[in-house]
Amino acid sequence: MFTFDQYLGFLAFMTILTMGFWLMIFLMTFVIPYWVFGASMERFKEMQAERKAKKEGTTLDDLK
Repeated sequence: MFTFDQYLGFLAFMTILTMGFWLMIFLMTFVIPYWVFGASMERFKEMQAERKAKKEGTTLDDLK
């Protein structure tokens, strides 16, 4: 059915395909949501600091 070279090629293809599949699952379920949530929290903190600075009559450069 398969020669040994074809068998090794098939195994290499399946290994690469499987690694790509699990990497995509990992990125979609952990890395991307973590990145989006972190960026959202950072933006929320910046907006709060802007509101606080505007309320106190200072600029953000004064706070740094």
